[in-house]
Amino acid sequence: MKITIETPGQGEEDEIIIRCATFDEELLRLIYKLKIVREKLAVFSGQGIFMMPLKEIYYFESVDNKVFAYGKTQVYEVRKKLYELENDYEVLDFLRISKSTIVHLPKIAHLAPLFHGRFEAVLKNGEKLVISRQYVAMMKKKLGI
Repeated sequence: MKITIETPGQGEEDEIIIRCATFDEELLRLIYKLKIVREKLAVFSGQGIFMMPLKEIYYFESVDNKVFAYGKTQVYEVRKKLYELENDYEVLDFLRISKSTIVHLPKIAHLAPLFHGRFEAVLKNGEKLVISRQYVAMMKKKLGI
């Protein structure tokens, strides 16, 4: 594989060109991972509206018909439904782990089995999330376990 990096001229937009003999799922994942670096989500708090980079989100949780985005130490409200976030970001390493939670897989520090086929995900910020048994198989597949 050959990789060429060029600096765009003044006023030109950054551009990535991919030339490949076969276009597979792994290449598609790489493209989406490149996209997540710059993608942001509008989140709300008492101070106003913020644009939160997706790479800073640890997980989304639905509580009392509201959806929240959790960062390392902060929590913001999101004005989207959980299923909309799941559809929008599943290719970007976000995975539903229960009826009310979607986790950002790179933010998981480690996994531990629990009783009755469930798992516990310990995040890099120390928070713990329970992975319902209905979602364990999907999680294992996405992580390649």
